[in-house]
Amino acid sequence: MIINHNMSAMNANRNLDNTNQVMRKDMEKLAQGQRITRAGDDASGLAVSEKMRAQVRGLNQAVRNINDGVSFIQTTEGYLQGTTESLQRIRELSVQAANGIYAEEDRGYIQVEVSQMVTEINRIASQAQFNTMNLLDGTMAEGTDGMRIHMGANTDQYSFMYVNSMTAEALGVEGADVTTMDNANTLIATVDNALKTVNEQRSNLGAYQNRMEMASRSQATASENLQSTESQIRDLNMATGMVELAREQILNQAGTAMLAQANQSTASVTRLLN
Repeated sequence: MIINHNMSAMNANRNLDNTNQVMRKDMEKLAQGQRITRAGDDASGLAVSEKMRAQVRGLNQAVRNINDGVSFIQTTEGYLQGTTESLQRIRELSVQAANGIYAEEDRGYIQVEVSQMVTEINRIASQAQFNTMNLLDGTMAEGTDGMRIHMGANTDQYSFMYVNSMTAEALGVEGADVTTMDNANTLIATVDNALKTVNEQRSNLGAYQNRMEMASRSQATASENLQSTESQIRDLNMATGMVELAREQILNQAGTAMLAQANQSTASVTRLLN
């Protein structure tokens, strides 16, 4: 019997260390719920998983971007509703002033309200803002940079929206005059054209919104699918993990017993020599 080197104990100790290392990894994976906790667990799997995670986070941010774009549209639409109501009132007053039963003085009173409605249209155009950015003064009209919404997770995946100027001058109602029947009669057609312009803008915004809401649903679905795929690569099957841990615990207990047995053999020889 060799007593200077207890090979049985050394082998048992080495196997026990290996078992303990595996058991610690299994416990770490179970604690985190992940099959891959470091590159050494699965280098290629980790690389694929990280790329998918980046894509998922990009898609989730894109959905938030799109939702912000929808808020932009709804805010703009709210201001345009005010412009539409002012134009409708101007048209109503124009029809009234075009009627021959009114005296010049009466039309003067009607003109006061028409002028106030024109002022209101300009006020809306100058004060309409989203996150301090002007909406209806022409700074986002076609031919400018407009409003860019980044709708995807990758480079250059964006779309533009444009909002034309909605000032009284741009709509053709600056200086609207109903002090005579002829002027009032002409103004009716002018306001009709202005309403057409506003309605076209609102229609375009509605189309933008429908597209964005569809894109938001599409990107959310893509994100969910990628998360599911990434989970299959990276996440741990908890049942399998528990089975592996139980196996390593059994091996640990057996290894501990074998080490004790190997050390016992050396102790027996020592007692004989004494």
